[in-house]
Amino acid sequence: MASFNKVILVGNLTRDPELRYTPKGTAIAKFGLAVNRVWKNEAGESKEETTFVDLDAFGRQAETLAQYMKKGSPLLVEGRLRLDQWDDKQTGQKRSKLGVVVEGFQFLGGGNRGDAPAAGEAPRRPAAASAAAPAVAAEGAEPDMPPPEQDDVPF
Repeated sequence: MASFNKVILVGNLTRDPELRYTPKGTAIAKFGLAVNRVWKNEAGESKEETTFVDLDAFGRQAETLAQYMKKGSPLLVEGRLRLDQWDDKQTGQKRSKLGVVVEGFQFLGGGNRGDAPAAGEAPRRPAAASAAAPAVAAEGAEPDMPPPEQDDVPF
């Protein structure tokens, strides 16, 4: 049986990314995204609904998000759904939560939002940092490859 697990979200961060490291040194950033939906009801009144999504990013993506994003920053995220299940220590009941694992992202916004770069721009780094743009694609991507928008494709 075929299956497909892909999520694309555009929204604003609900909190600053929380960056931690595993004992083996893998970076993990946890943050929330608020995604709005606006529609008109049968009476023609405008209605709005906000969905709050918890996200996890790993490796270099986690470090980049923690460095350049903050509460309120707009972000486009590509990822996959993941169901976390556990037993509640206090009640003993089974608990579950649906979240998104980040596989790629794109900075959005106009560049006048603090340190976050505008869409299409490489993230700004301190002078002491390397000049190479950080990888924002999936973890297995080639680190020396230029971002897709910089490819010199003849068509």
